[in-house]
Amino acid sequence: MELSLAVAADNLRPARLQMAFTLGFHIILACLGVGLPLLMLAAEWRYLKTGDLLWKTLARRWSKAFAVMFAIGAVTGTVLSFELGLLWPEFMGRWGAVIGLPFTMEGFAFFVEAIFAGIYLYGWDRLPKRVHWLTGWPVAISGFFSAFFVVTANSWMNAPAGFRLVEDKIIDVDPFAAMFNVATGAQVTHMIVAAYLVTGFSVASFYAVQLLKRVSAYDRRAFTLSLLLALPLVPVQMIVGDWSAKVVAKSQPVKLAAMEGIFDTTTRAPLHIGGIPNEKTKTTDFAIAIPGALSWMAYGDIDAEVTGLNDFPAEDIPPVAVVHIAFQIMVSIGGFMMLVALWCLVVFIKKRRWPESKAFLGTVVLLGPLSVIALEAGWVVTEVGRQPWIVQGYMRVSEAVTQAPGVWNVFYLTLAIYSVIGVATVSILRQLAKVPVVETSDGA
Repeated sequence: MELSLAVAADNLRPARLQMAFTLGFHIILACLGVGLPLLMLAAEWRYLKTGDLLWKTLARRWSKAFAVMFAIGAVTGTVLSFELGLLWPEFMGRWGAVIGLPFTMEGFAFFVEAIFAGIYLYGWDRLPKRVHWLTGWPVAISGFFSAFFVVTANSWMNAPAGFRLVEDKIIDVDPFAAMFNVATGAQVTHMIVAAYLVTGFSVASFYAVQLLKRVSAYDRRAFTLSLLLALPLVPVQMIVGDWSAKVVAKSQPVKLAAMEGIFDTTTRAPLHIGGIPNEKTKTTDFAIAIPGALSWMAYGDIDAEVTGLNDFPAEDIPPVAVVHIAFQIMVSIGGFMMLVALWCLVVFIKKRRWPESKAFLGTVVLLGPLSVIALEAGWVVTEVGRQPWIVQGYMRVSEAVTQAPGVWNVFYLTLAIYSVIGVATVSILRQLAKVPVVETSDGA
């Protein structure tokens, strides 16, 4: 028994690192898999409305990029599914009956997406135009639901529901109550909006680079369409983020305290902008504090009390500096996106068009990688902020990890394989981008 516990303790770090690395890799592909179908459908819809072949060219090229993302995403998503059983067998063995439903439903959504993706990709010039366009909608819808089902499982880990625990036995399991827990609405919405933002800004970033080199109707259309996906969702994400914070305040107060670097329980709790938490002195140094702002944002009352980290058991507190800094990065990038959205709105009101300066294009170039960084930072807040729990309040990560040997070797092998996959993906996408575009229209 002692030997098994020692092996599990040794496995904890490599298992965490592997899960973090593979999830961080996959989530980018997953977001593009959710968002790219909407851009494909929008471009093809413009082709159906106008008959302009340049729109068809754009939709077709985006569909090829989607095919690459979908194929690689299917592989990396499958790896994550196996990792749940291989790295965290105690978690799946104990809680599978409670939270197995969304994983099953995600499998059905994936199969629907795969079937219609094949029809859509191979149906160009083989199906009637409108029928072909309609076959793309199940791809977009099933991609949405794939994300929905997976994130409901994660939200349950943050706010467990749908069961009762009696004498350490799980009874009265209700899979639907587990899926639709108190965190589901905010977390799912936050993630899906993030997927569309990452897609829109990443695609716009690429075409901004092209427009800085030369101006073409093809690049202008792609740039405009991708920004039209992203920019309207920036204020939506700000609202959803506020909703998410309120949910965290009620369901995971220790995570809220870590996010804001609040050590002492206090009324009129300040909102910290920046700062570095110091767990030795129990202070957040170098932060700009806005008195009462956190109380108001978390509870809608400027005088509300926010529980500080000092009031929680030391063994239940997550790595505060990691959570706080990741949260600050996510919020800062979101604020920058909002400034860009306002920039576009002001220029559009005045001139009825996008900003066209090199400064604006350069800013959009930055928004592509920044949106991905914000996405990854958000997942760090979600996952690290739940530590040391894998199921909040019920099972610690250390209790769920595998006792099998060789986890470090598996992690190193995974790094090597994913490096090859990453290089191959970028190379294929670069080759697709180099294929010359035959401009069939002079219009924008």
